[in-house]
Amino acid sequence: MTTTLPKSAVSAPAAAPARNAGLKRKLRKLNLPAGAAGWIWLAVIILPIYYIVITSLKTQAGYFGQNPLALPTAPTLENYGMVLEADFARYFLNSAIITVGAVVPTVLFAFMASFAIVRGKGRFLKGVNALFLMGLAIPLQATIIPVYLMIIRLNLYDSLLAIILPSIAFAIPLSVLIMANFIRDVPNELFESMRLDGCSEWQTMWRLALPLTKPAIVTVAIYNGLGVWNGFLLPLILTQSPELRVLPLALWTFQGEFSVNIPAVLASVVLTTLPILVLYIVGRRQLLSGLTAGFSK
Repeated sequence: MTTTLPKSAVSAPAAAPARNAGLKRKLRKLNLPAGAAGWIWLAVIILPIYYIVITSLKTQAGYFGQNPLALPTAPTLENYGMVLEADFARYFLNSAIITVGAVVPTVLFAFMASFAIVRGKGRFLKGVNALFLMGLAIPLQATIIPVYLMIIRLNLYDSLLAIILPSIAFAIPLSVLIMANFIRDVPNELFESMRLDGCSEWQTMWRLALPLTKPAIVTVAIYNGLGVWNGFLLPLILTQSPELRVLPLALWTFQGEFSVNIPAVLASVVLTTLPILVLYIVGRRQLLSGLTAGFSK
């Protein structure tokens, strides 16, 4: 009498070596040193953030009376209330006005300039592109004295506009480079089809190029927003009134005002970082795709 084994029982021994071979191939592809280095780098980044957050929730006595890295035994929001009462809303509004006032014109001008450089022809546009690229080699610190003198001559000293205008000028070169690389990736057939439909270059720019370059626009907006929001040198040199202080200068002031109360200083750091963190979370995908545009060719 013969017994017939189920097909699953027959195929199981044959499938086991295949699974083992596939597992071995996956293990060979794993880059263990790179993975370990990544986890170490993550710990290096997370540790200061963890320290700032938990310290901002401690009282002054609790900070000096326990391990700095230990969780607070009695978390409190007293430090945040202290910072908000120190005219923090005014500083936040000044930073928001300067950031929006600098980022929006930068994005619009850089987009139109990039479209003209990529789609246009002639030596003039090539010279303009070279001029923008030259701007990448000029650091802000090297031009702060000429910028200060020009702001004085324009009677803009000690105003928010004195910070907005130089911020736009120094943000345009890199913005044009990023957007131009992205527009070059748009297939030329799409532009030709728009031209056959009777659209002018102006209509093509707004109806075709603008929707397709949204990742680059978000990238430029977030990157420049970070730079303007965290800017310290221009507000320090070009303003002096307390009511015109921005958040970086306010943090400097809080350090002097709360020189012993470290939890209050770190609470102001947390409040300053939250808007940028939210902006990054919202646009992180477009940010990555925009930064990698043009490097696949």
